[in-house]
Amino acid sequence: MTETVLDTERADLLEMLAKHRYFLRNTTRDLTDEQAALRTTVSELCLGGLIKHVAAVEANWAKFIVDGPEAGPDFESMTEEQIAEWGNAFRMLPGETLAGLLAEYDQVAARTDELVRTLPDLNATQPLPTAPWFEPGGRWSARRTFMHIMTETAQHSGHADIIREALDGAKSMG
Repeated sequence: MTETVLDTERADLLEMLAKHRYFLRNTTRDLTDEQAALRTTVSELCLGGLIKHVAAVEANWAKFIVDGPEAGPDFESMTEEQIAEWGNAFRMLPGETLAGLLAEYDQVAARTDELVRTLPDLNATQPLPTAPWFEPGGRWSARRTFMHIMTETAQHSGHADIIREALDGAKSMG
């Protein structure tokens, strides 16, 4: 089997995605399921819920790159029940384990990484879904969407670091 040599841009995208995923995952090291489910701030966020959320968001954005706005939820027509269900993506629910959430995140990351490697054109665009936070008629390229996944992961790594420090004083780094 021959190894495909990636162009610099794709290699950079993969390296940065891996870096930010590492920081997020590292924040959960040595935790029990009970600790991963604890809220340590006034926020609804817990470490297990952040892993779950970041995996779901990454999977949705990767699907968006291929399938367009139909890949995600229609935020403008969501019912209260659907909004509540969406909120569960930020929580570690009964029966969920940190190991299971991390395994799912690994699978999502592997699929995204494969898309980075094999997508024919990083300039290909899709119209953004209809949502109050997107400019009407806006479009994102695959490149921008991969960078958004990276940004989302980095932002939530910071949230995770604060939650972990409040839990037991441990930090993502140092």
